[in-house]
Amino acid sequence: GAAKLVVVVAIFLFTFYVISQVFEIKMDANLGHIFARSALDAAARSTKPPRYKCGISKACPEKHFAFKMASGAANVVGPKICVEDNILMSGVKNNVGRGINVALVNGKTGEPLDTKFFDMWGGDVAPFIEFLKSIQDGTIVLMGTYDDGATKLNEEARKLISELGSTSITNLGFRDNWVFCGGKGIKTKSPFEQHIKNNKDTNKYEGWPEVVEMEGCIPQKQD
Repeated sequence: GAAKLVVVVAIFLFTFYVISQVFEIKMDANLGHIFARSALDAAARSTKPPRYKCGISKACPEKHFAFKMASGAANVVGPKICVEDNILMSGVKNNVGRGINVALVNGKTGEPLDTKFFDMWGGDVAPFIEFLKSIQDGTIVLMGTYDDGATKLNEEARKLISELGSTSITNLGFRDNWVFCGGKGIKTKSPFEQHIKNNKDTNKYEGWPEVVEMEGCIPQKQD
């Protein structure tokens, strides 16, 4: 009986040893897989390009506001204006329209103030002029065309926009695509402006030129 007990105990211990060794190997393999997976995930995160505000190509320096904007595409897709990662105007927000689309931003804080669009094909330029005159000093002004933004523009409206820093507004014509970022009280011409003429020989869309896009960093207004 004693011999049988010794054999049983020996078999039990041997079985326990084998199971523990197998379990340890599996644990090591699982841990190795987990650590390898973590290392791969970390490597993927480190190689993924960083995303900057509004999706611009590089980060803005301190005391600057990131912006990105695009004109409309023909008379189908409306313009888009983004400042500091806030989509201010777009077709998705349903606050864009034919003509000139305008977004106003506080030049000190970067906070949005107002958004409006003015029909420069079938509308009246007078409300647009009054709106331009009401803009307060220190306000950032972003504009983008959609469909046609020039037919109803008169000299007074063009002059008011040029005072915001635009140089292309004097040449903006029927169905041209144009985006602009300037400011009320600006002392120089704005570097943020893109303009493509409507030309039947070069138009991307039938009757309309290609979309114009622009991005950059707007200096914060200092006291």
